[in-house]
Amino acid sequence: QVLLVESGGGLVQTGGSLRLSCAASGRTLNNYAMGWFRQALGKEREYVAAIRWSDGRSYYGDSVKGRFGKGRFTISRDNANNTVYLQMNSLKAEDTAVYYCAAARLGTNWFEGLGYAYWGQGTQVTVSS
Repeated sequence: QVLLVESGGGLVQTGGSLRLSCAASGRTLNNYAMGWFRQALGKEREYVAAIRWSDGRSYYGDSVKGRFGKGRFTISRDNANNTVYLQMNSLKAEDTAVYYCAAARLGTNWFEGLGYAYWGQGTQVTVSS
């Protein structure tokens, strides 16, 4: 069992930044990847980003992947505090959603947003114009 608790959501103006945090506990995370997903009202859940805990290798979903690897979102992790972050810059109205943190065991297609068995409760991000 991996327990996940997100924080850091809120209301921000277009063009602003937010950093989401996800505190993980319950298992040794070296055998896991951590991901961020989002779900806007009336839409399906969308894969945003993922990171392999052991070496920090990261991947991004098509919706946030920028040209030449320069997207607006950055996923990172803090080994000492068992926390994964999602730094979101240049926020747009279409980024408004509930953001979820999730964990998947390595060996799944976690880098494609699949295989996530553990989920947090979500944190609301609202971007106003």
